[in-house]
Amino acid sequence: MGEFFHVIDGRLEGSGARFDVINPARGVPFAQCPDASREQLDRAVEAARRAFPSWRERSFADRRAYLLKLGQALEAAIEELAPLLTSEQGKPLDRARDELKRAAAQFDDLSRIDIKPDLLRDDAQGRVELRYRPLGVAGAITPWNVPIVLAAPKITQALYVGDTIVVKPSPYTPLTTLKLGELARHILPPGVLNVVAGGNELGQWMTEHPGIDKISFTGSVATGKRVLASAAATLKRVTLELGGNDAAIVLDDVDPAQVAPRLFQAAFVNSGQVCMAIKRLYVHERIYDAMCDELVALARQARVGDGFDPGVALGPVQNKMQYDRVLGILEDTRRSGARILTGGRALPGPGYFIEPTIVADIAEGTRLVDEEPFGPVLPVIRYTDVDDAIRRANDTRFGLGGSVWTNDLARGEALAARLEAGTVWVNHHVGTEPTVPFGGCKESGLGREYAELGLKGYMEAQVVKVPRAPR
Repeated sequence: MGEFFHVIDGRLEGSGARFDVINPARGVPFAQCPDASREQLDRAVEAARRAFPSWRERSFADRRAYLLKLGQALEAAIEELAPLLTSEQGKPLDRARDELKRAAAQFDDLSRIDIKPDLLRDDAQGRVELRYRPLGVAGAITPWNVPIVLAAPKITQALYVGDTIVVKPSPYTPLTTLKLGELARHILPPGVLNVVAGGNELGQWMTEHPGIDKISFTGSVATGKRVLASAAATLKRVTLELGGNDAAIVLDDVDPAQVAPRLFQAAFVNSGQVCMAIKRLYVHERIYDAMCDELVALARQARVGDGFDPGVALGPVQNKMQYDRVLGILEDTRRSGARILTGGRALPGPGYFIEPTIVADIAEGTRLVDEEPFGPVLPVIRYTDVDDAIRRANDTRFGLGGSVWTNDLARGEALAARLEAGTVWVNHHVGTEPTVPFGGCKESGLGREYAELGLKGYMEAQVVKVPRAPR
């Protein structure tokens, strides 16, 4: 796979320390990654601070032109980078290509959004505007499930509004992000985008660093709480997009055979390793057994394996810690008395593979329902009364997404609006759009990414009052 380097002030740098990157389909190291020192982080932040004054003075159109070139460079490198992404993340090769293509498009899509002053008052007393200024240096900490498609919007939002940025990818999947940094160093002015790789210690250094003005973090609730506590010492602006335990509620007027494929895809996409995937499926008792049968058939048809093998639909769980956690939840599920209709076990051989699993006759009070498994496991929960299903869906500390599935769109809209989540859908689940804000409520996050609201999260609001000139 060759050498990998940090990108600091437009230059490639190695580190004295390195760590192994594991191929989750085989469970063994396939590459080594440089492990950034504190001194290297300090220099990355210093480079970003030096680059900030001239970068913020550029126009939105000028900064957009740079981002378009970066998106085009990523698009041109898809065939080179997709095998690397599959090797470190595990997803099927075609899914890796899709992720890189989506990430490349975000550099264009997010930099098309206008950020204009808000006119608050214009009268005899004078004019009052709410303007938005770049914050300074942003720090982005990205996760391992979709590393590039979650790094690209953070980079784009920060750079488009006039911030500079330091990016830290997950130590489980750092390599493709480092390669993105290498592409950027030939396009962006030095210091505008810096990419440094390392473990949890590097993330803490970033959240504590007085030279970083904002942290955008995507990851688990537990880590997000530590990020927020650490950032409080310097009152950094913080955006947190954290875990979800999304509920989907299926009403009794749908045809299970028609709806099940979409529900299955929304639950098992990326082997269930998506924050907004369906994690709890509430199904009306009238169609419960038929829905379970349909989902079981789909789970048994889904081919699991190495992402490089043709026809594979689901790859491995990305890392050993998460693999062990999912297997532990499945063991608790067996002890609970729930019925595992299909799957429920690790696949033989190397790698972190778990059978696609459908669980029936389960309810709240079990780990599988109350926690976010983040793996290829779906509990199907029976309900009788839809008001009770809404109550049960909302009885959680999570609040990222939720959905209602019905042939009555007006009823579906009314019920979806009662779900306590940052995004709710009718007859759909999973997905983001550049012009639609995304984020969670409760413990699923703070702030929003994407759209004008997300861009303004990388800026500081400023009130400007100008009196009316005397006549």
